[in-house]
Amino acid sequence: MFKQRVMFTFPSELIKEPVIWTLGRDFNVITNIRRADVTENKGWVVLELEGREEDIQRSLAWVAGKGVKVDAAIGDVVEG
Repeated sequence: MFKQRVMFTFPSELIKEPVIWTLGRDFNVITNIRRADVTENKGWVVLELEGREEDIQRSLAWVAGKGVKVDAAIGDVVEG
């Protein structure tokens, strides 16, 4: 199993969409939320993804295509 920590920053129009749930279901990736701050208008989440590396990469491409900003994270700290 491959693990990768990332931070998602959601645009306001996706706050109420089940993006993380869909990612886990459609790409067979385990999602473990480490930290989050979500309000009605904005939100971010640091999560650990676990699964096959190719499934994780496909899921991250899908998330970015939805308009979610994806950054690398080490622990609960965001890089870049």
